Amino acid sequence: MEFLGIPLPALLSQLLLGLVNGSFYAMLSLGLAVIFGLLNVINFAHGALFMLGAMLAWMGGNYLGLNYWVMLILAPFVVGVIGIVIERTMLRWIYKLDHLYGLLLTFGITLVLEGVFRSIYGVSGQPFDAPEALSGATNLGFMFMPNYRAWVVVASLIVCFLTWFVIEKTKIGAYLRAGTENPKLVEAFGVNVPLMITLTYGFGVALAAFAGVLAAPVIQISPLMGQSMIITVFAVVVIGGMGSIMGSIVTGLMLGVIEGFTKVFYPEASATVVFVIMVIVLLLRPAGLFGKQK
Repeated sequence: MEFLGIPLPALLSQLLLGLVNGSFYAMLSLGLAVIFGLLNVINFAHGALFMLGAMLAWMGGNYLGLNYWVMLILAPFVVGVIGIVIERTMLRWIYKLDHLYGLLLTFGITLVLEGVFRSIYGVSGQPFDAPEALSGATNLGFMFMPNYRAWVVVASLIVCFLTWFVIEKTKIGAYLRAGTENPKLVEAFGVNVPLMITLTYGFGVALAAFAGVLAAPVIQISPLMGQSMIITVFAVVVIGGMGSIMGSIVTGLMLGVIEGFTKVFYPEASATVVFVIMVIVLLLRPAGLFGKQK
């Protein structure tokens, strides 16, 4: 069975691959959107912290003998704590300055993190095995679906939905949104706004680390693995709308699928299709698909 001259199994396998990549895009852009929307900081270090989550998972398995499931929780927690330290010691001083200062600072943090791990481990990739419980593939009749890739999609969707629900539908999320608009008013209700902002940044980078651990068995772990992701993820955030939680999730998944289909019909354009879409969206709707027009 074919569609436009392409065998249906090949088309569906690319759809799955696109969903997996889209899951990584969604989680990374979600973390960026949380940080920008609530802290007003363009966090260029997100790709390096994605890499840090994967590297910590690999180090925990190789040096401490910890399994995948433990590192799936431990690595994001450690990176979240590192994020809290970064926010308290560096980022808190630039919130009222131009966005360029935050971009330059986080870019410097990226260079430091990548340089440290590159000097220790080099740039060659490190293999990381999927857990035994998720090995193998399931026969769907028209294709074999790797169990681990299916887990990546499901886990990403669960985390993205829970994050959206907390920020948009709970009292904590209301305090977070109000704290960025009028911190003095929120403090009058007894809320520690500086602590809330610090924890928000820690949570945002923990999302990046969680995505890094999920990606570790799919792509080889290296100090430069975040570089190949972060530019595309920034494009996803711009298309979805800067600071839009739902926009980041939907756009990340959608662009992953479009990228996968492009590899089938026109492979040469698969690396640039996201940026072509970004240009078109910016021309037609500068605030992004889900952003608020001013």
